[in-house]
Amino acid sequence: MSESKPARSGGAGAGSAESEVVDLCRDLIRIDTSNYGDHSGPGERAAAEYVAEKLAEVGLEPQIFESHKGRASTVARIEGEDPSRPALLIHGHTDVVPADAGDWTHHPFSGEIADGCVWGRGAVDMKDMDAMTLAVVRDRMRSGRKPPRDVVLAFLADEEAGGTYGARHLVDKHPGLFEGVTEAIGEVGGFSFTVNENLRLYLIETAEKGMHWMRLTVDGTAGHGSMTNTDNAITELCEAVARLGRHQFPVRMTKTVRSFLDELSDALGTPLDPEDMETTLAKLGGIARMIGTTLRNSAAPTMLGAGYKVNVIPGQATAHVDGRFLPGYEEEFLADLDRILGPRVRREDVHADKAVETSFDGALVDAMQSALKAEDPIARAVPYMLSGGTDAKSFADLGIRCFGFAPLKLPPELDFAGMFHGVDERVPVDGLKFGARVLDRFLDQC
Repeated sequence: MSESKPARSGGAGAGSAESEVVDLCRDLIRIDTSNYGDHSGPGERAAAEYVAEKLAEVGLEPQIFESHKGRASTVARIEGEDPSRPALLIHGHTDVVPADAGDWTHHPFSGEIADGCVWGRGAVDMKDMDAMTLAVVRDRMRSGRKPPRDVVLAFLADEEAGGTYGARHLVDKHPGLFEGVTEAIGEVGGFSFTVNENLRLYLIETAEKGMHWMRLTVDGTAGHGSMTNTDNAITELCEAVARLGRHQFPVRMTKTVRSFLDELSDALGTPLDPEDMETTLAKLGGIARMIGTTLRNSAAPTMLGAGYKVNVIPGQATAHVDGRFLPGYEEEFLADLDRILGPRVRREDVHADKAVETSFDGALVDAMQSALKAEDPIARAVPYMLSGGTDAKSFADLGIRCFGFAPLKLPPELDFAGMFHGVDERVPVDGLKFGARVLDRFLDQC
């Protein structure tokens, strides 16, 4: 591990957060921070240095923490008007999942502006929020506007592979960076869902599913491919994986999902039947995929491996599965897995982490609602659960209450859920500017 403080550079900067946020987002997208799930990641160091330079330009003293060569995160603290108050954490990750340029309309690392959007890998996951945070902080520092309380900024490596080299490293090795922090905001929340011309819901993440990324293994009897073999590891594994992949786990109504459905029922002006969730999801358009999977535990087979020659039956076959469980349902999930897979399948975790959940109340939630309403008069903030995971899992270990709040007002036709890890990821220019304005208002009230 190495630590360094970049030299502070001069230059007061120019323009407001709203005018700067787009260029910052484009700059960040152009830094290829692809995370392949191993020790590589030189782009993360470049991103950490870029962020540190932008913060140092306006008088902050950011620190860069490198947990492994190239795997770097940047942390800075802004003094608030009342440092005795509990602090707020704003965290974002700079790494992205890989992208194949041949599949994209515009190069994934170009940051090109087209059709009113900034295109590129990370545009919504989550260099948009990184850019909003940088833009707002730079503007506030230049104008001398302190937040009401201390704010800790964390721009993190490795979120896309579980955060081992980013948030988890900082929480385990440098917890003092987050001294006094009681609340946090991060990714995948604060985006809009237009109900009608008089109402737009903004989904605030208050919960996220836990994860069991696992390897499944079956041992069998190796032999010649031309001979009968009733103990074929591939056959046994494939049958188990097929059972798991087709299994529909039962609906489990958690506190957060129940609250979201109650808010949605009120917004739509119609009762929602928990026994007929397909009808409910049909009313949600593009975000149905994000909401639908928060009703159940899930297990998606993602990789298969076996054999080395066409005429040899291998003695072992493996598969990988992305398992996600609802808050409070981990034990049930693991028991269901073992029942479905059967006794021949060995299951071991590749990466596991907790589910997290908090209530949708308090002064921070009020500040989110107020800031959104000031910029969008038909806004209503509602809680929801994220089907994936974020760095909030690591920060929750410090007792920090975590929310997803990266505000974006989106066109109703944009498939927002499809932007995450998808081809042609993009964020509306107007959405970025809206987010910067909301985040600035939010910091005034937090």
